[in-house]
Amino acid sequence: MYKKFIKRFLDIIFSAMLMPIVGISILVIGPMIYFEDKGTIFYKAQRRGYKGEVFEMLKFRSMKMNAPDIRNKDNSTYNSPNDPRVTKIGKILRKSSLDEIPQLINIFKGDMSFIGPRPDTADKNIRDLSAIQRKRLDVRPGLTGYSQAFFRNAIDLQSKLQYDAEYARKVNFRMDCIIFFKTIDTVIRRKNIYKNQ
Repeated sequence: MYKKFIKRFLDIIFSAMLMPIVGISILVIGPMIYFEDKGTIFYKAQRRGYKGEVFEMLKFRSMKMNAPDIRNKDNSTYNSPNDPRVTKIGKILRKSSLDEIPQLINIFKGDMSFIGPRPDTADKNIRDLSAIQRKRLDVRPGLTGYSQAFFRNAIDLQSKLQYDAEYARKVNFRMDCIIFFKTIDTVIRRKNIYKNQ
């Protein structure tokens, strides 16, 4: 009941309530992003979501326009405090997680949920995904999730996948509440922003 209906109902209600924050953040943050390098204010990424459907995930752009995609050995996204691809305003957005605000639009639309595994890239055919990767697709991807809340970028990709698959198997209201409050603690304390922390 919770996984199929109540969770989605709560996503719609709370994302709708937070839409004014999205509008204000676009008015305030948008010009800062644009005037630094005259580029677009949003980064739109193709991600694989619930039941394998591909959607366009929104973020405030934190990198320079047309920055190359650099990956770690495990194919996870490269991040570093000295990444030359990141703009000045982008560094602030990333540390504070303000770059994630536009994903409230994705939540309202039904592409995402407040709580769930972070959305994976859509560069692989769904048939080529491992069993553990496919298990993550049983729930909507989240603005935050178990791995994001407790470890952020401090663990490798395979560990994240395992924790996320376990979440997809056991999702319930109590677990979502724990993840929500742990995320607030992680963001405020700026824990595990980079892998070397």
